[in-house]
Amino acid sequence: VQLQASGGGLVQDGGSLRLSCAAFGRMTGRTFIGWFRQAPGQEREFVATMRRSGSSTLYADFAKGRFIISGDNSKNTVYLQMNSLKPADTAVYYCAADSGTTILSEGKKITRYDYWGQGTQVTVSS
Repeated sequence: VQLQASGGGLVQDGGSLRLSCAAFGRMTGRTFIGWFRQAPGQEREFVATMRRSGSSTLYADFAKGRFIISGDNSKNTVYLQMNSLKPADTAVYYCAADSGTTILSEGKKITRYDYWGQGTQVTVSS
């Protein structure tokens, strides 16, 4: 599985961005495609994820109500719409895919994701 993230950039406090993750390769409807982020000096953390079938979505607490994950299988793309951005959201954002065997309760665990794309920088200015 190959993934490529795009859509990052510089935005002001309160602004919006939409990230895209193009995913290609051997996947099923059960495959999780997720977003993670890593700020300087911090560990990579979970943001949101969804099954390619669209049957399940999970969000980190900080993302609930502000971020929306969605997918378009016809374009092999998963999106992360980020609204009401804050300077604390500044990070490199990565998309990742699991092997299709992750149960829902473990969908937030970074260790379940086997395939990673390159990151895209999101910078929110105050």
